[in-house]
Amino acid sequence: MLRKKNFALKTECEVTKINLDSDRKRAVSVTYVDTQGDEYEQPADLIILSAFVLHNVHLLLLSGIGTPYNASTGAGTLGKNYAYQIVSSVDVFYDDKILNPFIGAGALGMVVDEFNGDNFDHTNLGFIGGGYIACWNTNGRPIETHLVPDGTPKWGPKWKRAVVHDYLKSMSVATHGSVMSHRGNYLDLDPTYRDLLGRPLMRMTFDFTDNEHKMSDFLTGKAEQIARAMKPREIRSNPRKGHYDITPYQTTHNTGGAIMGSNPRESVLNRYLQHWDVSNLFVMGSSAFPQNPGYNPTGTVAALALWSAQAIKTQYLKNPGPLVQA
Repeated sequence: MLRKKNFALKTECEVTKINLDSDRKRAVSVTYVDTQGDEYEQPADLIILSAFVLHNVHLLLLSGIGTPYNASTGAGTLGKNYAYQIVSSVDVFYDDKILNPFIGAGALGMVVDEFNGDNFDHTNLGFIGGGYIACWNTNGRPIETHLVPDGTPKWGPKWKRAVVHDYLKSMSVATHGSVMSHRGNYLDLDPTYRDLLGRPLMRMTFDFTDNEHKMSDFLTGKAEQIARAMKPREIRSNPRKGHYDITPYQTTHNTGGAIMGSNPRESVLNRYLQHWDVSNLFVMGSSAFPQNPGYNPTGTVAALALWSAQAIKTQYLKNPGPLVQA
């Protein structure tokens, strides 16, 4: 793109707002700041918002584009259907097998897909959704990868001996489950805290529900069966319990907040990722997902971006305006 004369890349800049015309039906520019804090306005005939899922929603909220979701009444669409993923694992320890966790690649692994989505009978299980069970080696970083069995002290000589003994002889069976969108999980502007530019921070209200815990417990039980069948010295189960805690890393594949749908009463975007209220604004990313399935959304995000780009090229540019009539 940099080789094209009609393309300019502005680095170390942050868009702070999408500006609308007086009728608030058309985007006319974006406001951005540079590293010196200087503010600029970039006029535009067409704007594609393609930040990370959370930043997409934050910018729309800050720009006053769309109706913010109200969890108490269920009214509004912007910020609703926020969803996450729920993960757990079962650690496996051997005495007589060398597994070499430092050898491997991100795509090297085996996945059990029989308990994902609707691939299995949910009768009497008490939950909807599912996920996959997987084993993989992704480079075994020693500071991050130090599995130790139950009963090991958190630090000190015994912990060090356990890390040395088990580093080459341990692995995990992981579960990766879906999270359904719920009325009480959403994104909005924080009423108290602000960023360095004085803008309200985005606030995330989220917790796992009984559905997610039941589904994750089911997957973890299957992972335990697999781990025992591997005939290790011992296993350690790590189920996901209690309320959501943002402190330990789990996953970064968030979804929702500016979802796509068939009508503006229930969604922010139409099927081409075009904003229902502002027809020259398109919003790309997993913020368009109404739910978060067992798989990561990345591949589908790319597919939807190509789908939207094709619609922009073959339909919108020839006749600017709504591609779907509300």
